[in-house]
Amino acid sequence: MPQDMTSQPLARITPVQRAVTVAPSRAVARTEPSPREKAAIIVRLLLAEGAQVPIAALPEHMQAALTEQMGQMRLVDRATLSAVVEEFLTELEEVGLSFPGGIEGALSMMDGHISPTAASRLRRLASASGKADPWDRIVKLPSERLLPVIEAESTEVAAVMLSKMPVARSAELLGKLPGDRARRVAFAMSMTGNIDPETVRRIGQSLATQMDAQPARAFDIGPAERVGAILNFAPNLTREDVLTGLEAEDALFAEQVRRTIFTFEHIPARVAARDVPKVLRMLPQEQLVTAFVAANSQEKLTPVTEFMLANVSQRLGQTLREEMAERGPVKEKDGDEAMAAILTMIRQLEGAGEIVLLSEDE
Repeated sequence: MPQDMTSQPLARITPVQRAVTVAPSRAVARTEPSPREKAAIIVRLLLAEGAQVPIAALPEHMQAALTEQMGQMRLVDRATLSAVVEEFLTELEEVGLSFPGGIEGALSMMDGHISPTAASRLRRLASASGKADPWDRIVKLPSERLLPVIEAESTEVAAVMLSKMPVARSAELLGKLPGDRARRVAFAMSMTGNIDPETVRRIGQSLATQMDAQPARAFDIGPAERVGAILNFAPNLTREDVLTGLEAEDALFAEQVRRTIFTFEHIPARVAARDVPKVLRMLPQEQLVTAFVAANSQEKLTPVTEFMLANVSQRLGQTLREEMAERGPVKEKDGDEAMAAILTMIRQLEGAGEIVLLSEDE
């Protein structure tokens, strides 16, 4: 600690440094406080100075231990306060690396580096220990995992779940429930005022255990989306053959696959007119000519060519039309590859946030 700290202007001294500054220089016989007492002293000092201490972020058992310790203490002499604060500052200065607190923070940091099976096992162990707050993880789960639970559980449990969620999340989930179910859950929320924290915790532990019991998914997206993504880049003939076969085997699944497919034919419905120039300027002009000539050879794809040419500059549109007129017929393989290149570029720009594909409703 600098020797000339007392000469600093008071406004420039932090609350912790001020506690060290006002300590008397004479030695005072005292008992070395325990680590828990030291923590209580530091928290008490910071709260007295008006600092915002995020104690609520600690596990509940640590919050309880800290509060109990503060309830047992009475007076602390200045020499002890000075020694505790100086030790605290020294430890802060020596910190070189910090880790997230709790298993959920560690799992968030390790996301993508450990297997889903290992992550699920660690969550189950944390829940079984009773130290982790189960609601910290439940509120972070995606809506598609929470919605079936809200629909299947009792009205009272669903009301507790929505009460523990942030307001925006609760509104989103409530809006996805059937009207009658949403009304009953909303009414049940009015009767949760007197529920005790331990009951809420036990409900959270039960729900977390139930969700952990579900097997980990090997794929991030559903089967219809996976098949649709593959068929997006398949030749037209192959795509139609596969869809025809799927309709014969499972008409419902075939319809789900069709909804996920984004092909050259869907460009006018899914790509905004203002985004067409962004797509075309990223591709070689010769490739665009090949794609448009191939598309014009199919009656159902001719409107796609006209849509894209009508939404570029007049000069570029006229140049492409002239080159298309001079270009002879193209091979089916070359045409499919050129149209696939346009689709790939659209997907890349969407992934980069450069464009936004319109939904079917839009």
